[in-house]
Amino acid sequence: MKLASFRTAAGATYGLVTDHGLVDAGARLGRRWPTLRDALAAPEGLSTLAALSAEPATHALDAVTYLPVITQPEKVICVGVNYHAHRLETGRDEMPYPTLFSRFSNTLVGHGAPLVSPRVSTQLDFEAEMALVIGARARHLKAEDALSAVAGFTCFQDATVRDWQRHTTQFTPGKNFVSTAGLGPYMVTRDAFGDPRDAEVVMRLNGVEMQRATTDLLIFDVGRLLAYITAFTELVPGDIVATGTPGGVGSKRTPPVFLKPGDVCEVEVRGVGVLRNPVAAEAP
Repeated sequence: MKLASFRTAAGATYGLVTDHGLVDAGARLGRRWPTLRDALAAPEGLSTLAALSAEPATHALDAVTYLPVITQPEKVICVGVNYHAHRLETGRDEMPYPTLFSRFSNTLVGHGAPLVSPRVSTQLDFEAEMALVIGARARHLKAEDALSAVAGFTCFQDATVRDWQRHTTQFTPGKNFVSTAGLGPYMVTRDAFGDPRDAEVVMRLNGVEMQRATTDLLIFDVGRLLAYITAFTELVPGDIVATGTPGGVGSKRTPPVFLKPGDVCEVEVRGVGVLRNPVAAEAP
């Protein structure tokens, strides 16, 4: 099952993605579960959504404005340097634990919405990733059982303001400029996605491939990541865990390649689809 959050003339809603278009689940279930995050938090939420799959589409796929697939996640936890190729290009040593940082919800934009290049920097960089959408409260997970807490998978664009990332040893400023992270266009449920150890992640800039890797190359796989994260915090439905970017980021190219207004970024995760975001200058 593919799910999306989107906006129509009637307002923000969510629904199922079918071969014929979008089934507006929010119009049917909105009083009960106003957002997709609310539906994920209900034990019967996914099964109720699945029961709508045979209903006729209410919107064409290209007739809505896509929102981040989870519009207000409580937590967005990102993993740094989690592919060996990216670790090597950044010159970092191997670490016994994952490198984690957080993003704020106001950094997220949906499919088709612009990534905003901030006025204080010219070093906005691309990072294509597979992200997890949490579907159950989880604490102290075991790696072998961790997938039970995952509702589905989506595409993530972890665009980073590199000079601000490097102001100190902490990543927070460079990762939290408003509207610098794409999330979507869809969440594909765990049963439909397949093995998360065998997904392909691709990044294209203006149609040119810049990054490509498969998730079997992750240093810390999904199970190990969730076991580590839930050792110190509780994950709740709708939380996002971005698993890290492959090698090939713009700042490590010769010469460096940074995003500029007018560019178009695409993140493709096999089994999910393509997240496409143009780049725009920050408004004065």
